[in-house]
Amino acid sequence: MTNRHVHRQSQIRTPLVDALRTAAHQRHAPFYAPGHKRGKGTPQSLLDLLGASVFLADLPELPNLDNLFAPEGVIQEAQELAAAAFGAEETWFLVNGSTAGVMAAILATCGAGEKIILPRNIHQSAIAGLILSGAVPVFINPEYDPAIDLAHSITPVAVAAALKQHPDAKAVMMVYPTYHGACGNLNAIAELVHQYNIPLLVDEAHGPHFAFHPDLPPSALSTGADLTVQSTHKILGAMTQASMLHLQGKRVERERLSKALQLVQSTSPSYLLLASLDAARQQMALHGEELMSQTLQLADDARTKISQIPGLSVLDAVKSPGLFALDRTRLTVRVLELGLSGFEADEIFHQQLGVIAELPTLQHLTFIISLGNTEADIQQLVYAFNTITQNKYRSKSITPLQDVFQKWKAELLLIHPSSFTISPAISPRDAFFSPTETLPLEQTLDRISAELVCPYPPGIPALMPGEVINPAAIEYLQQVLTLGGQITGCSDPSFKTLKVVR
Repeated sequence: MTNRHVHRQSQIRTPLVDALRTAAHQRHAPFYAPGHKRGKGTPQSLLDLLGASVFLADLPELPNLDNLFAPEGVIQEAQELAAAAFGAEETWFLVNGSTAGVMAAILATCGAGEKIILPRNIHQSAIAGLILSGAVPVFINPEYDPAIDLAHSITPVAVAAALKQHPDAKAVMMVYPTYHGACGNLNAIAELVHQYNIPLLVDEAHGPHFAFHPDLPPSALSTGADLTVQSTHKILGAMTQASMLHLQGKRVERERLSKALQLVQSTSPSYLLLASLDAARQQMALHGEELMSQTLQLADDARTKISQIPGLSVLDAVKSPGLFALDRTRLTVRVLELGLSGFEADEIFHQQLGVIAELPTLQHLTFIISLGNTEADIQQLVYAFNTITQNKYRSKSITPLQDVFQKWKAELLLIHPSSFTISPAISPRDAFFSPTETLPLEQTLDRISAELVCPYPPGIPALMPGEVINPAAIEYLQQVLTLGGQITGCSDPSFKTLKVVR
């Protein structure tokens, strides 16, 4: 019997799903939480929506169901099967989403006052990790393509420069892939990071499918990452909030990681979520390549047909320092030439054409095409794009959007975040716990920001908690608003005031 056959035979098992099924159908008097007691006390409106069977399986850590934080039975077995399927030495199931995994990764590698190198466009869960750990960020700007107004990955050159300047850093974290499917040169970055004998932590929330098809970018583990966090629910078949953390090598201490996960996860983990991770693993281990082939075919079909529609352009795998590979199952379509913003197009799509995108931005709409999509979905998407090009949908604004974006290129990009100095004064943790005050914008210069302020485009924060407020950053954010962009994270959406450390 070949190793491959042995591997496949073992991956047929679903220990957690099986144990939960047995427990759900076991007759007994329940004197334990949750309060609905196997569905008997569930509100009727919820029963009408979901049916009764799901509540039979909504169980706590009963004797035969193991313990998430000290697994010795079915959870341990399910996690070992997942490690084998995804190419890890060890895997932890996450019920608080990838958010918990990213925070735990930082807590496990960095203490108060210690440095971590990470991209400026990191997910906000990493900022939460900095606040919890007290670690000090060394931010790198991701590569930004002004022609298409998208931020990609950080580059090996930028990582090398940061490591040279901060050789005492305890870890490097990167996003792989970005929300738009852009993958950096992770192999080269891993080699650089390991020269300093520190771990490379990867937020791979949008890449759990990479390990299962040769035509997808390589998985983070296969290119040298020490730790990676994946949103099994975002791309594969698990339930919302169910993710995994994978580990290999010895650069991250396992016991410290386990303790960190106990800090950031619920002590009442949902077995519905845990079982969905077990089932999603089995599905991919047995049928992953076939499912990804179908998904890639659907994505390529959509890409080909949409790129032929006049006025639309689709993000393609044009190599650059920050775009080493592109996930073809992620579709990003630029609608600017139609005279529509991404936000306007998104509204028309979901209100009138029955299509809902994953992410609208000022110039683009981004769509996740996954194993759950069908040919009918793709037909509806292509139909929606054909329909939206008709004149009745074109922007009725006095200033055509193309003119607005000529101003973007002429004015705004001269003071892109990569061109002004960002000076951390105190750690995000100190900024979070410090007393704050809200001041008129003109009085905040050279004060310390207590807010994370992020402009769209390009989705790279211009201010982070703990940073000195630079006049150029304020000017940049004001121009973003003037030219029709959006700002998130600021407690005052009009950006007339800003919270600063008192």
